[in-house]
Amino acid sequence: MGLAETLLSALPDNPLVGLRRADALWQAYREGRIPCPTVITESSEPLGETEWDVVICGGTLGLLMGCALVRRGWRVALLERGILQGRDQEWNISRRELAVLVHLHLLSPAELEGAIASEYNPARIAFQGGTELWVRDVLNVGVSPRQLLETLKAKFLAAGGQLFEQTGFAAATVHPDGVAVQAGNGFKTRLLLDAMGHFSPISQQARGGQKPDAVCMVVGTCAQGFPHNETGDLFASITPIENQCQYFWEAFPARDGRTTYLFTYLDAHPSRPSLEQLFDEYFRLLPQYQGVALEALNIRRSLYGFFPCYRQSPLQPKWSRILPIGDSSGGQSPLSFGGFGAMLRHLPRLADGIHQALATDQLHRSALALLQPYQPNLSVTWLFQRAMSVGVDQTVPPDRINQLLSAVFADMAALGDPVLRPFLQDVVQFPALAQAMLRTSVAHPRIVLQIIPQVGLGTLASWLWHYANLGLYAGLDQIGQLHKRFGGISLRPWSKTLPPPWRYRISRWLDAWKYGSGGDYEQED
Repeated sequence: MGLAETLLSALPDNPLVGLRRADALWQAYREGRIPCPTVITESSEPLGETEWDVVICGGTLGLLMGCALVRRGWRVALLERGILQGRDQEWNISRRELAVLVHLHLLSPAELEGAIASEYNPARIAFQGGTELWVRDVLNVGVSPRQLLETLKAKFLAAGGQLFEQTGFAAATVHPDGVAVQAGNGFKTRLLLDAMGHFSPISQQARGGQKPDAVCMVVGTCAQGFPHNETGDLFASITPIENQCQYFWEAFPARDGRTTYLFTYLDAHPSRPSLEQLFDEYFRLLPQYQGVALEALNIRRSLYGFFPCYRQSPLQPKWSRILPIGDSSGGQSPLSFGGFGAMLRHLPRLADGIHQALATDQLHRSALALLQPYQPNLSVTWLFQRAMSVGVDQTVPPDRINQLLSAVFADMAALGDPVLRPFLQDVVQFPALAQAMLRTSVAHPRIVLQIIPQVGLGTLASWLWHYANLGLYAGLDQIGQLHKRFGGISLRPWSKTLPPPWRYRISRWLDAWKYGSGGDYEQED
């Protein structure tokens, strides 16, 4: 019996059942037996009158979009296969990212404060035998999902939205004038939003059983009994490469204990470890990481998952009148295993875009594709993900990844917050990346040259293409924003003189440049 089985089987909610269910799915992914359901069909027959403007499948993060759209006067139905209630485990984020909920008038400042369960400073970045940095106000706020969703649910219903719990999505038929959704008693809508997450059956069908290009595996617990510690870890390693994996850690003070995660980046090769095996590693290394004996801990709950990542992301719509959002679209970088931050970041862009699409009837596939555009600042992160992982047949010095990350983060820190802080919040910008890459190349040329055979020439060539596009998008975004700095001509006011379809398209192009270059991080709307 392994450590994970011994310790987790003693918990009241018996998480081993769910863990092994997740492991069965992970094994199917590793073996190429990826589910590919047929839940979307098309019909050339008109649907007729629709009762909804938007039906959102997936309540947890779909509720955010539902609140934003119902405030704009649209008829919104939110479907949740269970009861819409947040988990006990906190979502860690920064106050700057949370502010969008107040900016969009989804919550008042007091309501937002009521959803914050914990807060700490500072946070550490550390690598075995190398750099140790401390930063403030990054992922330092723990939001209670239960409280946040309860507040948003009340606001959604008060604004006229309708929530259908215990109503799981089964299938949908796309008609020229609407979508017939098979769920509960059935729904007829102009637009269907898929917010069902990484394993959405709609996304699985759209990807056609494609094997993920990379995976982030994560396990952890929230427990009591740790030595008193009001600091956190954003990104830490305490070991060299082991089992063809580089293990990374996060740790956050929580309202009812301390949350610690072990995660690793890898591919979906059949020989990769199971989640239960990774949990064994977590419990083996936790005493060394946190300086506490396992016997001293009172484990409150366990956390685990694997998050598939695809280079072709965000996922482009495959059908008219159906749009994937959040984790269903793969809208975050392969370095991130949490969709809450990415959803908040893109919420203003998507809410405005969907509103305009509904108002101008731009609901065909090509128009909706503009809402999930190519984003070079996401694509460039694939090189970083690849540099932090090791192939099953690769021979890499055990300290290679720690040495690389130690050098890169030290150089980013030396260049200051404008370079370091956006990256820590999953935002890559061309000026910051260029400065960091130049400094690291000059200061540590040997490390840079050593990483090339590890990532491969193909990955490097692809990265150079995305890197060039990141610079192009940054320049285009600056042109689009000239009016704010020099009183120049702005494309947005000028576009209002055009027919509605062109207004919609130009707004989407401007958004693509802004978000695709990371320009949204600096700008205040």
